[in-house]
Amino acid sequence: MKKILALIIALSMFIISGCSSQQDRTVTDREGTEVNIPKKIEKIISTAPSNTEVLMALGLGDKLVAIDKYSTDIEGVNTELPQIDFSNPDAETIIGLEPDIVIASGHNKTGSTEDPFKAISEAGIPVVYIPSSDSIDGIYKDIEFIADVVNEKSKGKEIIDDMKAQVDEIKAIGDTIADKKSVYFEISPVPYLSSFGKSTFLNEMIEIIGAENIFANEDGWISPTAESIIDANPDVIITNAEYMENPTGEIKSRNAWENINAIKNNEVYLVDKNASSRPSQNVVKALKQMAEAVYPEYYAK
Repeated sequence: MKKILALIIALSMFIISGCSSQQDRTVTDREGTEVNIPKKIEKIISTAPSNTEVLMALGLGDKLVAIDKYSTDIEGVNTELPQIDFSNPDAETIIGLEPDIVIASGHNKTGSTEDPFKAISEAGIPVVYIPSSDSIDGIYKDIEFIADVVNEKSKGKEIIDDMKAQVDEIKAIGDTIADKKSVYFEISPVPYLSSFGKSTFLNEMIEIIGAENIFANEDGWISPTAESIIDANPDVIITNAEYMENPTGEIKSRNAWENINAIKNNEVYLVDKNASSRPSQNVVKALKQMAEAVYPEYYAK
């Protein structure tokens, strides 16, 4: 009898294991970590607006069960969804939502030495990470990965192909521009100036439109001095500080900036903050705005 019982238990475990293997698959996330995920994804938690934007473009808004607070301004998102602090996530709340997957961002690890979703992973909920990409090609791969994870590869390919067509169209014009304008792109205004150098998708976008970043010799995200900007004397200044009442006017009114070419020639422009700061398919919108601002004679319709 004991042998029969043991055989039944062993057979049951084999069946359960077989079912599990049929329901799960292994993916390698954008950090390079192998993660076992369900084949069928019905409930998703997104921890960053860039990922949420991709999920919405894939038509999966109805599968979101929680988002981060910065995703609430995305068109079509249900703003009544739970909004979780993903820099310090509440494991109990997340586990209680019973998601099939958590699509996390590298930003969630900022300022932390440990994986903030360790407890969630240990509870058996798969967490895949997408670090902030530093190139347009990286954004394509992010979208491709998310689309694969949520079983929308065909739709993901459509989004990427559309992006590539628009980027290529702008680049084809940018490549013909010989007299390149110099550009200073301001992310944060005084007194905490913030911009970027190479190895960022925004620097690549400036190059695509046929211009030159005044800080192209710097690396990554930087905090330049006002003096370095004045010395570089950019032809055009772009800002995405939409949260200010009059960001372009504030730049034009700064002491000692009046002799910068961009100020003298009134070439200071505002571009969409979300489109220019979130690595998703919407960077194309910012790319077009930048192109039309810097070279209206080539791009403006």
